[in-house]
Amino acid sequence: MQCLTPARRAAIAPFLAMDVMREALQLRATGRDIIQMEVGAPSAGPPRLAREAAIAALDGRPIGYTDALGLASLRQRIARHYRESYGVDVEPERVAVTTGSSGGFIMAFLALFDAGARVAINCPSYPCYRNILAAFGVETVDLRGLAGVTPEAVAAADDSQKLDGLLLMNPSNPTGALQSDESMRAIADICDKRGIKFISDEIYHGLTYERPARTALAWSQNAVIVNSFSKYYCMTGWRVGWLVVPPGFSRVIERLQQSLAISAPTLSQIAAEAAFDATQDLEAVKAGYAKNRTILLDALDGMGFALAPADGAFYVYADISRFSDNSLSFCKDLLERAGVAATPGVDFDPTQGARAMRFSYAGAQADMIEAMRRLKAFLRR
Repeated sequence: MQCLTPARRAAIAPFLAMDVMREALQLRATGRDIIQMEVGAPSAGPPRLAREAAIAALDGRPIGYTDALGLASLRQRIARHYRESYGVDVEPERVAVTTGSSGGFIMAFLALFDAGARVAINCPSYPCYRNILAAFGVETVDLRGLAGVTPEAVAAADDSQKLDGLLLMNPSNPTGALQSDESMRAIADICDKRGIKFISDEIYHGLTYERPARTALAWSQNAVIVNSFSKYYCMTGWRVGWLVVPPGFSRVIERLQQSLAISAPTLSQIAAEAAFDATQDLEAVKAGYAKNRTILLDALDGMGFALAPADGAFYVYADISRFSDNSLSFCKDLLERAGVAATPGVDFDPTQGARAMRFSYAGAQADMIEAMRRLKAFLRR
């Protein structure tokens, strides 16, 4: 029998965090006690109001498709969120509800870039950026900086070879670094003046610990915003996110969504709308992250790791060069010998990530304390 030959566009790198998760779950299935710090998934369940809204919707009525751009009431609620949280006016017509931020990236990339385009991304960064763009035939340009991207780096990359786009996550995954307002304003201005399409990934908004994050819409109405209910709202498996697009651009996204997804899951949209009113529960979860953050920063610093800024999200990105120059083997040994799952830095930085690893502190406080104890013992062997 002749084997199928995959398309060249399918030859993308694996998402290693998911590979590590699979291995961790396999070990757990054998009875091993595994502490999972490899994926960016809150250990808390969805807020009570979201659960209750979903249960109420399951009363025998059909759960059918929604409009391709999402439930009108949810789009209105998202627009209201921008006014209340950021003081920015967004018309509901500019909001598109997507199947998580992943669906949002697919829609945005297809809408904005042709094959052969060049898009700058912060590095280290979320690996699915370069993987999805590669599948679409788009070249990525790394803008390095553990503390964020500078306006000078954006301008220099565009001067070197014209950029079609810039994709910036703020706060960042894996570092947790939060851009300054001054840098965001300058970057937005550069993109507007030079015709660079600016995508701002704001999925970790709500999860900052020293100062709040501001949306890129505060400085540019041309920015395309990606966000999701997965992180702050603790709804990863519900697969619901959103885009905010420039005025007049919604129809472009709508046509793509009609054919590629029809609509985001209806039940998830109903629950997501209710989640906006669950601030008290969600802030309690965030307070737990803040305690976990302190535990990890203190413990890792005490063990001799050099750490990237951890201003937001729920990650610590650690330089392991004092202990290893191979993050893949280091993380594999840590999982197998100590029962702690973490993500090797090569997932986020293919060229320099062999000297780094990422820990997620979105789990229980007791697990964070135990994981640091196990890591310290592991390093002594």
